[in-house]
Amino acid sequence: MFSYIIYALVWLVSFLPFRVLYLIADGMYYILYYVVRYRRKIVAENLEHSFPEKTSRERKEIEKKFYRHLSDFFVEFFKPWHMSQKEIQKRCVFKHADVLQHYYDQGRQVIGVMGHYGNWEWMTSYALLLNPAVSFYTLYKPLHNRVLDKMMVRIRSRFGAKPIPRNDVLRVIVRDLQAKQIFLAAFIGDQTPNIYNLNFWTTFLNQDTPVLLGTEKIATKFNIPVISLSTRKIRRGYYEVDFVSLCENPRDLKPGELTELHTRYLEQQIRRQPEYWLWSHRRWKHHRKA
Repeated sequence: MFSYIIYALVWLVSFLPFRVLYLIADGMYYILYYVVRYRRKIVAENLEHSFPEKTSRERKEIEKKFYRHLSDFFVEFFKPWHMSQKEIQKRCVFKHADVLQHYYDQGRQVIGVMGHYGNWEWMTSYALLLNPAVSFYTLYKPLHNRVLDKMMVRIRSRFGAKPIPRNDVLRVIVRDLQAKQIFLAAFIGDQTPNIYNLNFWTTFLNQDTPVLLGTEKIATKFNIPVISLSTRKIRRGYYEVDFVSLCENPRDLKPGELTELHTRYLEQQIRRQPEYWLWSHRRWKHHRKA
């Protein structure tokens, strides 16, 4: 029953105009930062280790900006449920889509890799720009609660994207390759591997960091071109996304090279505007064995 109440509440809240939602976000920022102090210790430690060259005052400024963005992200995530195509396309603008079209014209599938940066959920609106013959898959981890999982899938598929459980992605890719179905499959490249997948380590934001190899393994196995996204938050509720080609033929690269490429690219974005990355994520909970 509680799940259905949340479902109904989110459905109703998503009708609210942005000016009201951002008033809610302002209150949420105060509660998260000053009252609940949501993961503030984790955020502060992550920033200190990532930016040792900055002063404590500079890191504190980034910290507060992050919590403001996190509050905005929360209300923005649910809004697409009742958001028009015209409005989402005005608020989330994609540039250089010809980078992808270049591969589609060749009949090739594409893998896109990005991080928890900006508003990654609004990236699903790219499906509105696609020819119906091209599928756009977004990977996600299903929730244990069926009602809330259904809600998340409905929001994420609002503009034509097709959410795929991450354990099913290889099966779907193989199926589409055999059928010569063109697709873009979007991977998140900065998730923390579980303890059984600590197979690749690199330096990321000044720290020894394990990175999942799933993107590289699939791209290399099938020689699927890999692109990344450069996201900028123009102002509150407005984003600009630029497509950038990382590798046209992954099989030409050495093991680990593609993973380094997309990790370095994300790192550049974070250093440019650090407040828009998900600092509350426990990215460095694992440590490499000596």
